[in-house]
Amino acid sequence: MEYLVGIVIALAVSLSSTFIGFDRDRAFYLTVLVVIASYYGLFAVMGGSVKALLIESLFIAAFFGVAIIGFKRNLWFVVGALLAHGVFDFFHNHITHNPGVPVWWPMFCLSYDIMAAGYLAWLLKKPRLAANAL
Repeated sequence: MEYLVGIVIALAVSLSSTFIGFDRDRAFYLTVLVVIASYYGLFAVMGGSVKALLIESLFIAAFFGVAIIGFKRNLWFVVGALLAHGVFDFFHNHITHNPGVPVWWPMFCLSYDIMAAGYLAWLLKKPRLAANAL
């Protein structure tokens, strides 16, 4: 169920963002990436674990760094980072124990990340969104 909901929500957000025009701005999907990555920090705070927050902060900073590179250079970095975050979701419980993470979150986030990466890749293949920074 978590996988299906993640896919449906990712498609709903992506399609509506295209319809409304939010994703015409290069910053849209990298902002999505940063927000997605930051949820694990929120969960660490909710779980009251300073250790988890410190570990999660390292990953948040890494994804934020890739978002900057994607913005400055090429949005294909953001596609790769969204896919990498999906892999991170899959292995999250083996990387650190974060007591605030809901049991269903990694599966939901993994499917959202992969669908969002696929949608952004599809957009980049079309001429409406330039991958390279100007």
